[in-house]
Amino acid sequence: MTSTTGGVSGAPGISAPPRFDPFDTLPELVPLRTAAAHGDWPATAAFFAGLGTEAQRSFAAGLLADIDGVERYLEQAVAALPGDPLPRTLLADRYLHIGWDIRSGARAQHVSRDQFDRFHDWLRRAEQLLIEVCAEHPSYAHAWTVRVTTARGLELGQAEARRRYDRLAAHHPHHYPAQTQLLQNLCPKWSGSWEAAHGFARECAAAAPDGSHSGALVAIAHLEHWLELLGDGGMEAAAYMRGVPVRDDLRFAAQVSVLHKDYRPGFHGIGAHSAFALAFSLGGHHQDAIPHFLELEDRAAEFPWQYTPDPAAAFVKYRKAALSAAWGESR
Repeated sequence: MTSTTGGVSGAPGISAPPRFDPFDTLPELVPLRTAAAHGDWPATAAFFAGLGTEAQRSFAAGLLADIDGVERYLEQAVAALPGDPLPRTLLADRYLHIGWDIRSGARAQHVSRDQFDRFHDWLRRAEQLLIEVCAEHPSYAHAWTVRVTTARGLELGQAEARRRYDRLAAHHPHHYPAQTQLLQNLCPKWSGSWEAAHGFARECAAAAPDGSHSGALVAIAHLEHWLELLGDGGMEAAAYMRGVPVRDDLRFAAQVSVLHKDYRPGFHGIGAHSAFALAFSLGGHHQDAIPHFLELEDRAAEFPWQYTPDPAAAFVKYRKAALSAAWGESR
């Protein structure tokens, strides 16, 4: 709803600085952070038991795995509950995060041999736990999701990563967290190809039920492609995002996913809208970005905004451009 002063009314956070902390933007996750802070395994287990979908469980597991020191109480839970897949999977995810922090997000040529050795050591520890879980519980979604990522880190190849994803997809065919991980595997920076990456993203968007998050994979694939081109010079990257084929690809994906009448945000909604908002904005398609920024208001996901030099400044800049376009449309 537009106001007579040229702003957008009815959205109290629409001009506030962006909030990136998921425990702030998704307050229903705060009990998980509290449980982690106290090393409270019963509270942690109860939190996961209360989640309604496998995608929610994967999202929450990723947040827990990113909290320093949680491996200590997770290791205790694994020792106390050797037959329970949850503590083993959460601990494996934490080991993965520890390893990736050591490796860093740099390209391989900028990672030292010592970093790689320690990185692989932590991933192998995660694999040992996950192999057991997947053998005992072959439909355990998050264990397979983490194994897609360890396959990438251990450089086990495209075929093995796809095999792991397919094992998961046989039970959970539209598991968005695993799809986002396999998409990374399929990008050229991990020995994939743009044909494979874009093809997989479009395949997931077309196959998923209307209103699912899978359409956001199309936006993520284009952002990855833009980032690769950015390293070769900004002009080619900008031209790519401005292209009509990219714009139309994004429009279709948004309509069948986050803009569809059957869409329900869930935990992944902020990240999905962030992907579309950034992708449309980079191409100068500010009117297309309007509904995504209106939904986000002052909420944002670290990924993919971290692909910009200053995520907070980029969010504010592009949100302002979209809202200016919204005001222009209404006149």
